[in-house]
Amino acid sequence: MEKRIIWAKRVILCLFCLGIIGILLVFGLSSHMKNHTEERILSEEEAAGLDADCILILGCGVREDGTPSLMLQDRLKTGIALYEAGVAEKLLMSGDHGRKEYDEVNTMKDFAMEQGIPSEDIFMDHAGFSTYDSMYRARDVFCAKKVIIVTQAYHLPRALYVAEKLGLEAYGVAALDVNYHGQMYRELREMLARAKDFCSAWLQPAPKHLGEAISVSGNGDLTNDSEE
Repeated sequence: MEKRIIWAKRVILCLFCLGIIGILLVFGLSSHMKNHTEERILSEEEAAGLDADCILILGCGVREDGTPSLMLQDRLKTGIALYEAGVAEKLLMSGDHGRKEYDEVNTMKDFAMEQGIPSEDIFMDHAGFSTYDSMYRARDVFCAKKVIIVTQAYHLPRALYVAEKLGLEAYGVAALDVNYHGQMYRELREMLARAKDFCSAWLQPAPKHLGEAISVSGNGDLTNDSEE
């Protein structure tokens, strides 16, 4: 009985130590990713002369009524401002359109068109199911080499790190800095996501979907849904 107690204590101690190591590793990778990408996060003014292939706006929540969430609206407004400033001639909306009833990318395109952006200048990546997938597909499906990534500040280091490791020349512009509801949880989840995508960026697995190449130098209407 005494030996069992000793072994149980040893197992608990080992698990505790492994947990501490795991936490330190997550914090370390997160800090590395932020420090590594810091210089490539620019203001809208600093990005003005970059002449990128496209402005890559990363999707997020869409409301039940089909309108973009506040967070997504802020990303779109920033991306549109960059387009209007001449940073790039094309917008690439990358998000989740994995099922008919949930559609980030058409919501994003509709919002941009309502702001006066021509349809042919707006590309939709219907299979941008993750940050990693969005970067991989920007390179291999949309043939981009130089991109301006637009998302919230907390998300930019991971997106930029993955983009760099995939061979993209990438810069980031943060959307409006707002303390969104649930931001603390979002920040904690992002730390775990950075550790995951650190591994993805080095292993470089293929994304869930690829498909035929559609260069962002062409017509964005080629990415419209087939029934439209």
